[in-house]
Amino acid sequence: MRRKRALITGASSGIGLAFAHHCARRGMDVVLVARRQERLRALAKELAEGHSITATVEVADLADPGAPAQIESSLAEAGLEIDTLINNAGYGLAGSFLLHKWEVHQRFLQVMLHSVCELTHRLLPAMIERGHGRVIIVSSVAGLLPGTAGHTLYAAVKAALNLFVESLALEQGRSDVHVTALCPGFTWSEFHDVNGTRERVSKLPRWMWLDAERVAGEGLAACERGDTYCIPGIVYRALSLLPRLIPFRLSQEISRRRGGAFRDPKGAISSGQKIPAGETDGNEEEGQK
Repeated sequence: MRRKRALITGASSGIGLAFAHHCARRGMDVVLVARRQERLRALAKELAEGHSITATVEVADLADPGAPAQIESSLAEAGLEIDTLINNAGYGLAGSFLLHKWEVHQRFLQVMLHSVCELTHRLLPAMIERGHGRVIIVSSVAGLLPGTAGHTLYAAVKAALNLFVESLALEQGRSDVHVTALCPGFTWSEFHDVNGTRERVSKLPRWMWLDAERVAGEGLAACERGDTYCIPGIVYRALSLLPRLIPFRLSQEISRRRGGAFRDPKGAISSGQKIPAGETDGNEEEGQK
């Protein structure tokens, strides 16, 4: 019997990197997807030598609409079956909605939403046919909370992904194909360095931060159990319940007042760093309060 195999997008850093290590420790072969070839090759060598598994590198920019089809084609050409799909790649756009040109938002939606749905659509049928599969979509607690000014499409996309997972999970019913939305809050990674908000979010208390290893481990365990949602950390589980317990106007006002602690609703970014136009190799994940 062949070993199980996981495909991880945004595998070169952050939560994606943690997922790669977790899967390798479990004896799974891995397909590592990201833009940074040198990082991927170094990681593949480390995992293969350290855990006696096969690590395959697939360099792809998920901002390219043709990337999901190309990934599927490469897998088929190499005869690689995917048992666990971990849609992790993503990034954030700091500032207000009108701060960025539409083309920038378009690339953001391609990476964060379209590629996730398309990769799932392309790889899920084989899992169903084999009668076994796992799909983890790295969402965010931001998709469970009221919106804030700034990072306008981020929470909206995460909310859409959460509902996408809910529907997929219902469609799979009680089968052995499990679909899980992993919804962490603030997690130590390169995410905030890339979008230029590190200085701002560094002022948040340490108890609000999660470790990427923990987030990935809890996500894998939750998906194995068949849980539709995984929200790491008791603090974020409690926060996710607040919108259901208090009136919307009150939760919106709380969001308005507290959002400035980690959002810059008007200007570009506190550091003045320019936002890259495309994917950032899965430096997920950012919570929202």
